[in-house]
Amino acid sequence: MGAYNRAVSIVEHREEAPAQVRCFVLTISDTRLEATDTSGDAIVEALTDAGHEVTGRQIVPDDPDAVRDVVALQAGGVQVIVTTGGTGITSRDSTYEAIAGLLEKRLDGFGELFRALSYREIGAAAMLSRACAGTIGKTAVFCLPGSEHAVRLAMSTLIAPEIRHVVRELQR
Repeated sequence: MGAYNRAVSIVEHREEAPAQVRCFVLTISDTRLEATDTSGDAIVEALTDAGHEVTGRQIVPDDPDAVRDVVALQAGGVQVIVTTGGTGITSRDSTYEAIAGLLEKRLDGFGELFRALSYREIGAAAMLSRACAGTIGKTAVFCLPGSEHAVRLAMSTLIAPEIRHVVRELQR
């Protein structure tokens, strides 16, 4: 298949994608409160600016059981879950471990692309991010770092441009 045919196929997929996606936003932090959750705010802003519906939002401590419980509860009820926080390597960062075990299919390219984009901005420290994505049934899950700047980067360059396409593929 030539490059033109592949490009036409992607364009067709995007045209067939739903106009609006139902999303849930989860902030994972031991310190953030609703008033200080700027990363969660940035996710909500990016989703609503793109015309999507945020059906709920929650903050939970950096505790694997709490994270797993919320994600498992929301999966299937929404089309996309976006998390922020807990993707680093400190002793309290456990988002990757909590969610990776729930994923049925991994989207390894998401984490790879995110780290490549981050590398351009912050250099080698980008390797410390364990941002990841995958699917639970027909729900896509994106796990982002807690940094507001990192969230804005991922939302504007990766998630917002492809979220409708991802959901379309999961509905097939």
